[in-house]
Amino acid sequence: MSGNTSATTPGTAGPRLGLIVAGLGKIARDQHLPALAGSTAVDLVATADPQTAAIPGVPHYPSLAAALGAHPGADAVAVCTPPQYRHAVAAEAIAAGRHVLLEKPPAATLTEMDDLVARADAAGVSLFATWHSRFAPAVAPAASWLAGRHIRRIAVTWKENVRRWHPGQAWIWQPGGIGVFDTGINALSILTALLPGRLHLRAADLDVPDNCAMPVAVRLRFVDIDGAEVTADFDWLLPDPPVWEIAIDTDDGPLVMSGGGRRLMAGDRLLVDAPDGEYAAIYDHFAALVAAGRSDADVSPFRLVADAFMIGRQRQVASFSDT
Repeated sequence: MSGNTSATTPGTAGPRLGLIVAGLGKIARDQHLPALAGSTAVDLVATADPQTAAIPGVPHYPSLAAALGAHPGADAVAVCTPPQYRHAVAAEAIAAGRHVLLEKPPAATLTEMDDLVARADAAGVSLFATWHSRFAPAVAPAASWLAGRHIRRIAVTWKENVRRWHPGQAWIWQPGGIGVFDTGINALSILTALLPGRLHLRAADLDVPDNCAMPVAVRLRFVDIDGAEVTADFDWLLPDPPVWEIAIDTDDGPLVMSGGGRRLMAGDRLLVDAPDGEYAAIYDHFAALVAAGRSDADVSPFRLVADAFMIGRQRQVASFSDT
């Protein structure tokens, strides 16, 4: 494993990781960079992107190779490129002996992800496929509350205005971009955390604009091995405000997670109402994985998306325009 040139932060277990962010698009600027600015576990040492401008005060390079060459002591790379490029960038980082954090989805295909796992294992580096919504403040309390209770049905509603949340991002509509699943996979990551190994997709309807390769809306039906009825409705054409909700009916009453996992209600009782801290948490987890010499590369949410494309019925809908 590569060396570390960062200082030790008082009150932490050890030296901070030196990190290069590869890909400076919207998700990196909106989430990764602010989380890194406040991190006590990870130091941002450089950025790499052939198309975007640098951020003030951080060395910037047109390629990951250039960044790695200029910063041989950097421990890790956060891959924030579009998913179609993640495998190549991550493989380059692994070959250089760097630990790798992957924005979601972790690759363009399951086969690419299998290859990265094998490469990381062979190189002795940590690989972290991040599912940031699993780190939302309501997820762990929801899992605890559900323990010992019987789930009867789950209805997922994950809808937002794509023009607000993904403006001008043409790669999302291209093969490998996964369309509305780029948002819906957040809900699937929560479901697979709450119900590990229990969900099997049985039907999917995908609405694909006639000028795009990927869906703008999706409806899913699952079979749960414990008998619960589970449905999910993803839509990118909802006017603001967004709706990110998982409603769970149990033998002990309803449990409703809203705000993408920031708020939790059991009946009329408020259990959680907390601000967003997901990306700060994923970097803390990444640092802990590296310190322990472990990887975290679960692909169960991604597998459900792949299943939807395999068995789903596609319906052509009106052309999509970003304006």
